[in-house]
Amino acid sequence: MELIVNILLGIVIAATPLVFAAIGELAVEKSGVLNLGVEGMMIVGAIAGFSVTIETGNYLAGVGAAVVAGALMALLFGFLTQSLLANQVATGLALTMFGLGLAALLGQDYSGKAAGNFPKLDIPVLSDLPLVGALLFGQDYLVYLSILLVIGVSWFFRKTRGGLIIRAIGENHDAAHAIGYPVVFYRYLVLLFGGACAGLGGAYLSVVQTPFWAEGMTAGRGWIALALVVFAAWRPGRALLGAYLFGGITILQLHSQGFGVEVEAQYLSMLPYLATIAVLVIISSDRLKVKLNAPACLTQPFRAAT
Repeated sequence: MELIVNILLGIVIAATPLVFAAIGELAVEKSGVLNLGVEGMMIVGAIAGFSVTIETGNYLAGVGAAVVAGALMALLFGFLTQSLLANQVATGLALTMFGLGLAALLGQDYSGKAAGNFPKLDIPVLSDLPLVGALLFGQDYLVYLSILLVIGVSWFFRKTRGGLIIRAIGENHDAAHAIGYPVVFYRYLVLLFGGACAGLGGAYLSVVQTPFWAEGMTAGRGWIALALVVFAAWRPGRALLGAYLFGGITILQLHSQGFGVEVEAQYLSMLPYLATIAVLVIISSDRLKVKLNAPACLTQPFRAAT
């Protein structure tokens, strides 16, 4: 029973940074923008969150710093792609390389340092229940925030005027502009939200999941988050399920040797990335379905008619 609880807790912890990054990128793509810089925003959020937590001893300040850092990276991407009309794919790749380099530079003084345990929810009686107590009432606060975020984003796009406008911009930005909606302004707002979520996902890695700093600790999770958006067909609920699926694969490769599976550790470490490739290949085989689900203006630059 204890082993099952530990595995389930591990899946939740492994999935949470993917939930944050994927839901932020999903919102961005709903507006018709493709930001491949998720990995760079996550790693910058990770070092910002960790360094501020270490310097201040305040977890809330660290999380806030990660949110701001991720949003600033997204603002840079927005300026280049929305104001200067740079190519979105090339700019996103450059943003990832810039973020990885910047984080490595800023993190030099923090190698070997460790943060304490992040606060967890503790409800008397409920948190002590066998199995469900630790899973439902004993998680860290960011786990609950990630689930609320998914619910909130789903509600926003389905039920609010702002969500409808963003979806309209993603489907046909010229038509949205023609009826008076400021396309670039809305895209900037969504980009800031996506960057903040990616930064929060990075902070979860460095402050909660493994509370220490290591160069390149995002280890490709930003790319997995991008794949999750396609896997989810741009639906928040499916993105949440996909993140927990990939979290399960990550934990599986960590526990498999304990179950007596005699496979080299290097091959097991490849599992999450092999699963990502397999999912993308399967989804890409049905191009019509992908085209129908994807926002019609995805990656297309917007030039306002004069």
